[in-house]
Amino acid sequence: MGMLASLVSGFASGETLAAVRRARTAAIVYALAALTALCGLGFLIGAAYIWTAGRYGSMSASLGFAAGFLVIAGLILLVYHLASGARERRRAKQRGADLKAIGITAALAVLPTLFRGKGGLGVILGPAAALAAYAIYRENSKAGRDDRDDGEAR
Repeated sequence: MGMLASLVSGFASGETLAAVRRARTAAIVYALAALTALCGLGFLIGAAYIWTAGRYGSMSASLGFAAGFLVIAGLILLVYHLASGARERRRAKQRGADLKAIGITAALAVLPTLFRGKGGLGVILGPAAALAAYAIYRENSKAGRDDRDDGEAR
């Protein structure tokens, strides 16, 4: 309730509107600075081209700049492609953690209802016993397979 009162009082006092104006002004200033920096970078590239053209000729300078920019573009794409695999693994790991958290939360939310019902503990212990039996079966079947893999053909 205190958070809502703070938000309402912020709206009433105009503090929120002032913060939005400051953020908008900062965004405009940063956008203009970025645009100016890109123009400066363009003039630096133009100056480098003029110097290279004067030293090696305009055709050689054009081919050299074209090759340089194509190599840079290829490197950017290569780095992006290599990093995308790591990003996808990180997303998959996060999805798994999120699903596990949702499952645990759902189970904890249902537990009180299960304990109050007629079946109660049996509803929980039945599937738990089945999972334990399946885990024991898998463990024993792996051990049996390892013992038989001594080179004998069946």
